Amino acid sequence: MSRCEDLLNRRQFLRGSIIFALAGLSSCAVETVPPSVFVSNPFFISPPIGVYSAVTTPAFMYGEINENGFYLPPIPYQKIPRAFRRQVVPNITGEAPGIIVIDTKNHFLYFTENEGDAIRYGVGVGKAGFEWSGRASVQYKREWPRWTPPPEMIDRQPELEKYRNGMAPGIINPLGARALYIFQNGVDTSYRIHGSPEWWSIGRSMSSGCIRLINQDIIDLYKRVAIGTPIVVY
Repeated sequence: MSRCEDLLNRRQFLRGSIIFALAGLSSCAVETVPPSVFVSNPFFISPPIGVYSAVTTPAFMYGEINENGFYLPPIPYQKIPRAFRRQVVPNITGEAPGIIVIDTKNHFLYFTENEGDAIRYGVGVGKAGFEWSGRASVQYKREWPRWTPPPEMIDRQPELEKYRNGMAPGIINPLGARALYIFQNGVDTSYRIHGSPEWWSIGRSMSSGCIRLINQDIIDLYKRVAIGTPIVVY
């Protein structure tokens, strides 16, 4: 069997309706994060696609999650355009495996994998005046992060004053279940890739520059990403 035939068979398997898996406020935060060292891990191997250890279908991928005292309700995935649901696609980014690529125009985030594949997630991106692009890296990760609105946001929305010292983690927290902290040249950009309780905002441009995913999707992406993972935004 040629490599092309093998690759085609693998993609057809991954795109099937059943894939066996082994691992089961529209705003950004400006937070003080502990210093971390850029770590490149060429031996990092992403787990198979899927949140659950059972068969991966939309109903499983976007089902309810109980985790460490936090509850995420199921997502009505039928209301989300199929293009924005998590799926394996050919890697059209031109980037090597193990890189996050964000296509802001089409509202897609790709995590590139081996053998010419990528996992694609639908995302929400920055609204007019809050867009950004370039190359950066993940330099810090947090599960169930605390959200701290920046002072300029509080000035625009005085009702957020009560969160000046941060909002506790939870289902209504704007950063959702996970956050990846984006640094550029060793400097915190104040932008995040994070979950959001507002699943209906996926595929839209309405955030303050951060990249938002469905909570179930950020949980899946989070476990694939290592500290130091490169990020390309265009």
